[in-house]
This record gives sequence, C-alpha cells and structure tokens, in this order.
Amino acid sequence: MSEISTVAIITAKPGSAEQVEQALQTLAEGTHAEEGCLHYSLHRGLQDPNVFVTIEKWRSQEDLDTHAKSAHIAAAFATMGEHLAGRPTIVPATPLAVGDPTKGTF
Repeated sequence: MSEISTVAIITAKPGSAEQVEQALQTLAEGTHAEEGCLHYSLHRGLQDPNVFVTIEKWRSQEDLDTHAKSAHIAAAFATMGEHLAGRPTIVPATPLAVGDPTKGTF
C-alpha cells in the first residue's frame, strides 16, 4: 500500500458559504472516524471566502475509494448541492520528496 494525498477545492455560490462550511465540518467529523484517514483538514479562502479546500492523506487508494462512497460524503453533497457554484475539483496525488524532508511532507 502507498499513501495517497488529495486536495479538493469546493466553491460555494455567493451567499451560501456558511451552509457549505457547515456541511464540510460535518463531513470532516465523519471522515476523521475512517480507519484509512491519516489527515483531513478544512481551509477557507482568504481572498475568496466562498472557496474551501480540503487537504487529505489516505493510507491507500482503496481507503480513498471507500471514503468517496461513504454515507457522510453522500450526505454532505446532498446538503451542499444547491449551494455549490460547480463541481468540486478533486486532485488525488502521490507526494514527491522535495527539499527539507520535515517540511516537504505531511
């Protein structure tokens, strides 16, 4: 098994950021309980507060796939659906070793 990093960018419609943030906070709670979740953090844009970013680390691709099919993902997207400006951008990636190893990975 090799770890998978993922970045997701979720954009709320103007006036819907609070609803999206609440749904993402609930999603994070369920995600933290998943066995394969090594890291899952939620961030809100400083320049555009309608933009949210999750930074994730999963034990394996299988764990990420299980997460994508989870009930808390389905519930979050059902709640956020009409409040999203478009489809989220989800970028699974493999970490590369760069620079100072203590700062180049999480």
